[in-house]
Amino acid sequence: MKVIYCHGFASSPASSKARFFAAKLTECGVECVVPALDGGDFENLTISGQLRILEEEANGQPVHLVGSSLGGYLSALYAAAHPDQVQSLILLAPAFCFGSRYPGELKPEDLAAWKAAGTRKIFHYGHEREMDLRYTLVEDAAQYADYPDFQQPALIFHGRSDDVVPSFLSERFVAKHPNATLRILESDHQLTDVTDILWRESKAFFGL
Repeated sequence: MKVIYCHGFASSPASSKARFFAAKLTECGVECVVPALDGGDFENLTISGQLRILEEEANGQPVHLVGSSLGGYLSALYAAAHPDQVQSLILLAPAFCFGSRYPGELKPEDLAAWKAAGTRKIFHYGHEREMDLRYTLVEDAAQYADYPDFQQPALIFHGRSDDVVPSFLSERFVAKHPNATLRILESDHQLTDVTDILWRESKAFFGL
């Protein structure tokens, strides 16, 4: 059994949840890999580029995916495109509708300035500093479905108090996907205060 953990936006394999899941899965004898989804080039980050890195890591093998926030959305996109390869998914506050929501979170004048300049400063949590990010992320993301139509078994966790990715997005997805189970937890976007629940239910989901 191989699990690929997909970290979130402006994050890294060193994130607390990535390290938590990798450690727990390894303890159970499961191979868990956490690729750097920006490929070391955050400035040119795109959805397409991250999917290519995920495809390279999967290498045509049967895999299970765990994805956090944007990594959850990427996992859903990859699962929809690889129905025979991806066996199951665990999604943590998945950023459904990223392509349509992310630009809308910015003021119109800020979005226009980003497009005109070509790059914008974004705080990168993995590097703990602001880094340039190209507008091509927005342009590339627009081609992808808000709700990837994957059919594999999935367990979704979402914090009721999530103010980054509202929980109703996961509720909308699950309403049309009986293959997915949603757990709304009393937490925020990070879900770091409910890791005991995350692991207990994830372990059972994976049959470990």
